[in-house]
Amino acid sequence: MDEVIGIFPTPVMRAPRTLPKGLVDGLVQHFSGMALQENNASANLSHTQMLKPGDSPLLIEAAALITPKLVDFGAQLFGERMGWSIKEMWVNVLDQGGRQAMHNHANSFISAVVYLTSTHDSSRTVFMKSPGGTDYSFKNDHAGVVTGPFNAEKWISPAPQPGDLVLFPSYLMHAVPPNEGERRITLALNAIPVRLDSWGYAVQFSA
Repeated sequence: MDEVIGIFPTPVMRAPRTLPKGLVDGLVQHFSGMALQENNASANLSHTQMLKPGDSPLLIEAAALITPKLVDFGAQLFGERMGWSIKEMWVNVLDQGGRQAMHNHANSFISAVVYLTSTHDSSRTVFMKSPGGTDYSFKNDHAGVVTGPFNAEKWISPAPQPGDLVLFPSYLMHAVPPNEGERRITLALNAIPVRLDSWGYAVQFSA
């Protein structure tokens, strides 16, 4: 029988209820008013400054719960359980009508989002196939096309609940469509491994 094999898949990890409700509520209360930096692409999206876990006891507590998940996900990317550190964290406040343009995260290996409020169905995180490098020059795109895992150009993440964590490779393009619902607040972060070793040639990173 013929077999289709999916080679070199891109992992995205969901970790439901990583942060407990009390911590989620504390993060919303403390940081939502500190999101004063306007987004370049949307007037209804704002961000806090870049933060370190040590900047707040709330972030220290969150980082302690998130870091084991980084270790788990990092093992999927690099084939080894190793030390990870959170390089930076920030809070996003997306009001009705706001959106996040397509982007990825430089100078990191794992990026993640913790959902701190309910998310309207319209503003679930969307992951996109890279716009260049692997596509043919021609596309087959019409009403009769059946979209599957090998020809899809985007993937809409499942509906999250407050406290849920999603981790993904930092190079993966992602966006948030226009929010048609209530205010959506998330905690985003970038992480780096302590060390990568390629047959004795080691590169060390520090946050």
